[in-house]
Amino acid sequence: MTETHHIDIQPIGRRMDVPHGINLLDACQQAGIELLAVCGGAGVCATCKVRLEAGTLSPIVESERDDFSESELAGGIRKACQCDVLSDLRIEIPPESLSAPQRLSIEGKEEEFKWVEGVVRAVDVEVPPASLEDLRPDTTRVIQDARGKVSWLNEKRVRFDPEAAKQLAGVLRGQGWRARLAVRGGEEVVAVLSSGTPLYGLAVDVGTTKVAAYLIQLESGEIAAKSGAMNPQIGYGEDIIARIRYINDHPEDGLKTLRSRLIETLNQLLEELQREAKVDQDQIVEAVLVGNTAMHHILAGLPVKQLGDAPYMATVGEALDIKAREMGLRLAPGATVYLPPNITGFVGADHVAMLIGASLPGTRKTIVALDIGTNTEISAYKDGKHFSTSCPSGPAFEGAHIEDGMRAAPGAIERVLIDGDKVDVRTIDNADAVGICGSGILDAVAQLLKAGLLTPKGGFTGEHARLRGSGGKAEFVLAPASTSKTGRDVRVTRRDVNEIQLAKSAVRTGTEVIMERAGIRPEEIDTFVVAGAFGTYLDVDSAVTIGMFPRIERARYSQIGNAAGSGARRMLVSMEARKLADKIIRDVNYVELAKHETFTKIFSKALMLG
Repeated sequence: MTETHHIDIQPIGRRMDVPHGINLLDACQQAGIELLAVCGGAGVCATCKVRLEAGTLSPIVESERDDFSESELAGGIRKACQCDVLSDLRIEIPPESLSAPQRLSIEGKEEEFKWVEGVVRAVDVEVPPASLEDLRPDTTRVIQDARGKVSWLNEKRVRFDPEAAKQLAGVLRGQGWRARLAVRGGEEVVAVLSSGTPLYGLAVDVGTTKVAAYLIQLESGEIAAKSGAMNPQIGYGEDIIARIRYINDHPEDGLKTLRSRLIETLNQLLEELQREAKVDQDQIVEAVLVGNTAMHHILAGLPVKQLGDAPYMATVGEALDIKAREMGLRLAPGATVYLPPNITGFVGADHVAMLIGASLPGTRKTIVALDIGTNTEISAYKDGKHFSTSCPSGPAFEGAHIEDGMRAAPGAIERVLIDGDKVDVRTIDNADAVGICGSGILDAVAQLLKAGLLTPKGGFTGEHARLRGSGGKAEFVLAPASTSKTGRDVRVTRRDVNEIQLAKSAVRTGTEVIMERAGIRPEEIDTFVVAGAFGTYLDVDSAVTIGMFPRIERARYSQIGNAAGSGARRMLVSMEARKLADKIIRDVNYVELAKHETFTKIFSKALMLG
């Protein structure tokens, strides 16, 4: 019997079993992954670059030593065409090695937003040339000139960041004793530039799976460039708990590794944004990074062990200001990174940003708002009161733990329609089917239920040309082997249905508990907000059909996309938005699901489909 090995391919999220000794490029191509191989696998171009995260490949060959540095090879970089599979593997494919990028949700529904007090503001100064009659230091001279031109400088204390101060002498003397000061909070000069140079900031939504980055012109608030990437930490665990476990299992360098991989990706995104907007590094004078509490702690270099152990406490709840240079983020020398406050260990700054981006704080309407992901955060507003909770919905909505699951990349089935014997599927980019992503599996379960092919308990029933097997072995074929890119059927199994039942039950339970705590009946909901990457692409009718969302009028649902990114951009330019973030933390009523007296009863009931 041929020995097989299991390969986990990230960030695509494809998993498969392959025979021992198969070439890695061949294995990826058989899985339908569009890995670049310009030379056709001859080993001379290095475009099929991958990173080995775990497992054993055949030894490094000479052509790899020619194209990769010793540090790259030590870090697991290989040419897929030049190595064979010798054990179970986990590999990461860098973005530049994929011929077609994954779909990244960086758009969000924008509400009108105005601000009065900016975080970093510019003031142009002009001073007389230095002379024996005027021996004031350069810093004193420009600060005195600035105070005479704007009213928002701190009268008692204006200081220079030490790295910004190093820029001052050269700029003044090279620009005819004129300069533009970038002043943070009215009291710290964080950059010195030529007069009139526009100032920019970086806003980033650091998701568990995906990263969305925006370069913002600080005076106008306009987006100069935007881009996205997969979170490279996926290679160390699908969800936050797995990554915390990795850090705990590697006490010497686990936290440093996950932090440095993420910072590396952020710096790559920065370079891309700068090229697109034609902006110099010195012009990027502030950054706002939002993420869940674990991402917040990893970026700040804070311990995360306590986040993985009951009662799951954050080390720091309040907002943090950290110099970009201390994080290794390549911004202006004196730039600061602002990390907004967290609500609890499992409701982080990304949810705070989502609420701000959706303009929900202070509303008098009755609103339920969900940000769906591997961990789903939920807020409810009624009569001006704010309630919040979180539920572990798991990675099924990202295509993980699904037999033919994958993330949203070309070839992923994202829509399903069953009409009698006819089964129609839509794939991302209309490519041949490779697997099924989160929105596709949600659609499939809803369609199977509506067609009478699933029972409320999640078991297959009835007859259909695409339904085969029975009991726990039953499965439904969405795309037969003859039409798929892999030459294998793309199926929905009984186990897949169970995964969706668990995920949808977690979301429905959290929603019902928070509505009960806030005193909200379904018919009272003015708006049911669905945010986040998965929330952007899911079909609301499918979510209602399987019982994940309450049965209210479709018009009351609002899918707003990446509102956390919108909130991050607001906090980048506005002191009022940052003060609002602090107010959210003070005023919120957090509801712990595990302590709710009817949690188990609600969860068990919510496992039923429909």
